Amino acid sequence: MRFENKADLERELVCIEFFCNTFGLTYTKLGENDIDYSLHKNGDLISYAEVKGRNRDISDAYPLPIACRKLVKLSDKRINPVIIWACFDGIIYGKTKDIEGKIRTGGRNPRENSFNDIEFMAYFDKQDKLIEKYF
Repeated sequence: MRFENKADLERELVCIEFFCNTFGLTYTKLGENDIDYSLHKNGDLISYAEVKGRNRDISDAYPLPIACRKLVKLSDKRINPVIIWACFDGIIYGKTKDIEGKIRTGGRNPRENSFNDIEFMAYFDKQDKLIEKYF
């Protein structure tokens, strides 16, 4: 079951457009059971990106969470995988090969009809390879 609401999807779109405009890229939204986007430069595929909502300002966003299953799916794409956390006031991003995190069981309070609320999660503290960009 999908739990993203309209506001979540709109924020994701604002953030991917901001990221792509920063680097002169275009994006393609991928399928419902895939990671979020493929990124292109001059028509050539150069990267894949997963956008994670973070209902906080950048100053209060750390540690940055992402489900390990998403990290594996993103890294399996092999072409410059990037994680982008969508905060209220900007984005935080990093290449999966450059950032270091800790893995533990975590997630959120279980919701009815959800099977992934408690799972292995990676958490990333603030570090040089995580870039913050304000809107």
